[in-house]
Amino acid sequence: SVSIVAFGNERDRFSEENQQPSLIWSYLRRSALISQIDSSSSASHVRNPVFTEYQACVFGNVRLVVHDCPVWDIFDSDWYTSRSLVGRADIIVIKYSVNDKTLFQELKDSYVPMIKKALNHSSVPVIISAVGARKNGMPCTCPLCTLDRRSCVTTSEGVQVAKELGATYLELHTLNDFYIQKYFGGVLEYFMIQSLNQKSSEKIKKRKKMQRCHRVQPPQLEQPDKMPILKGEASHYEADLHNLLCCCQCADVAFYPEDLSTVVEAHKIILCSVSHLFMLLFEVKSPADIHDASIVQTAQSLFTVETETTFPSASRGVPPCVLPVRVVVKDSTFCSCLPDILRFIYSGAFQWEQLEENIKKKLKDPEKTEHVLENVKCILKTPGKLNSIKDCRSHKIKQLCSTSLRLFFNTPILADVIFKIQGATVPAHRAVLVARCEVMAAMFNGNYLEANSILVPVYGVSKDTFLAFLEYLYTDSCCPASILQAMSLLICAEMYQVMRLQHICELYIITQLQSMPSRELASTSLSIVSLLKKAKFHNSDCLSTWLLHFIATNYLIFSQKPEFQDLSVEERNFVEMHRWPSDLYLKQLAEYRNYVHAQKCHCAVM
Repeated sequence: SVSIVAFGNERDRFSEENQQPSLIWSYLRRSALISQIDSSSSASHVRNPVFTEYQACVFGNVRLVVHDCPVWDIFDSDWYTSRSLVGRADIIVIKYSVNDKTLFQELKDSYVPMIKKALNHSSVPVIISAVGARKNGMPCTCPLCTLDRRSCVTTSEGVQVAKELGATYLELHTLNDFYIQKYFGGVLEYFMIQSLNQKSSEKIKKRKKMQRCHRVQPPQLEQPDKMPILKGEASHYEADLHNLLCCCQCADVAFYPEDLSTVVEAHKIILCSVSHLFMLLFEVKSPADIHDASIVQTAQSLFTVETETTFPSASRGVPPCVLPVRVVVKDSTFCSCLPDILRFIYSGAFQWEQLEENIKKKLKDPEKTEHVLENVKCILKTPGKLNSIKDCRSHKIKQLCSTSLRLFFNTPILADVIFKIQGATVPAHRAVLVARCEVMAAMFNGNYLEANSILVPVYGVSKDTFLAFLEYLYTDSCCPASILQAMSLLICAEMYQVMRLQHICELYIITQLQSMPSRELASTSLSIVSLLKKAKFHNSDCLSTWLLHFIATNYLIFSQKPEFQDLSVEERNFVEMHRWPSDLYLKQLAEYRNYVHAQKCHCAVM
C-alpha cells in the first residue's frame, strides 16, 4: 500500500472560482491508473473537517490511502494527529495558492518548521505544488481587511521553501488534464513507484532472513497486548467566556444609557483583548499608541467614562477596593444593541451573521442597523489597517480571544489579583480565572478569604508549573518542556480540577514515552514506576493504566531496574500476566538457540 498526506489549500480565497475541485480529488478522478475511489471525512466540527480520507487502488491492485488536510490549524489544535499523519506518510504533498501571500507566509514561518521537525531527516519525498495563475488586481478597500490582493507568491519564494524541505517544486497554472495528469500525476506516480520498490525490497530481505534456519522454525513472537487508547477532550474555551458574561461574575465595568435606566456589566480584560478601542477607553493605551483617528473618534462619540464612586449596583466577585468603572453609552441605538454585541464578542467574535440577524430583528430599520454594525467594525478594527466584513466571517477571527488574551498573561495591566508563590508574585485577572476554572470560581465568589483579597498565596506547586497552568487558562494551549514538567502540570490541573489540561498532559507523557527508543528507555534516569505512583495518587486512571501496560510491554527492560521492586503486589501480578515477551516464548527461544548452536558444532565429516 501507499500512504499520501496532503496539507494546505490550493484554492484562491478571493476568487469567485474558489469552489473548484481540490488538486488531490481532481487527480484521483482523472488519472487512468486510479480505480475504486472511496472517501470519508474526519471532523472535529461538521462545518470544519480536519481532513478527508480517500481510499483507492493504483497500478491495478495496490491500495492507495490519501489524507487531504486543507486547513493548517490541525498542527495547532491536534498536533498528536498531525504528527501521526506525517510519520505514517510515504509521500507528502504541500499545496498553496500563488495569489494568497498571507497564507503562504504563515505556511513558511509556522508550519514548514513543524513538518521539517516531524520528518526528522527521514527520506520521505515531499512535493510542493504552487497552484494558480498570478493576478494583479486592485487592493481590497473593505474595513477590517489586512490582505493585499496584488501581492502574489513568486517562484523564487516557493523554490526557497522547497529547498528547506528538500522537496520537489511544481507550478500548476491551472487544474487541467495536462497539469494534473502528466505534470503533477507523473511526479506523484514516480514517487509511488519508488516507495513500492523500497517496500518490496525490504519485504524480500525480511523473507530471506526468516528462511535461513529452514530446518527448525524459530518460535513465533506474538504481538503485545494493545495499549489503552486515550481520547482528547474538546475545547470549551469560547463557552467558558460566554458563560462568564451570562453570570456576570467579577465584572469590573458597567455600561449605562444616559438616563441610567439600565445596566449591562462586562469585563475589561475580555473587551481589551479584542478591541483597541476599549484599550483606549480603559487607558491601557493612549491615543498616541493607537495611531488611528477613526478609533479615537468612535470612542469619543460612543462612550464616556464617569469618575464618580457611587453606582446603582455592585458586581459580584470583585473585592470592595476594586469598584466597577461606569461607562455611559451616548448612542441610544447602540446602547439598545449592546447585550447582543457583548455576546458576539464573548463568543469569540466570529458569529458575524448571527449578530447581523439579531440587530436587524431588534431595530427593524436598515439605516440604524448599518450604523450600529459600522460601529462594531470600528470596535474590532486593527489600527492603521483597512478591515472588511469578510474578516468577520473568516476562521481566523475564531481564535481572536485566545491569541489576544496571551498579551495580558503574566502582566500587571488590568490585573486585579496577585498570586504569591515561592517568594515571587504573579499578576492575574479574576474574570479569566473564574471563567476557566471552577475551583477558582468558587474561591473568588464564595465565603473564602481569597474573595476579598488582592494577594493570594499558592502552595504545593512551583512557580514555573503555576505559570504554565495560568498560560493554559489564558490561551487554551500548553507545551510542556519535558515529561517531568508535564507530570507537575498534570498534578496542578488535578488540584484545580481542570480536566482537559489533565488529559493534554496525559497525552504528552504517553507520546514522549512511545517515541523513546529501547536503548534510551533502558538508560534513562526517569522513573516510570514513580510516574505510575503519582498518576494513581492524583486520580489519573487513564495514565496509570497505560503506564502499567507500558511496563508490561517493556518487561525485559524494567524487570532489570531497581524501581521494579517498588511495584505493589497487585501491580506486579498484572505486569507478570501481561508481560511481553511471555515466559513461554523465552523458553522456546532458548531451546531454539541451543538447537542452532548444536548444528553449528556438529562435525560434517563424522
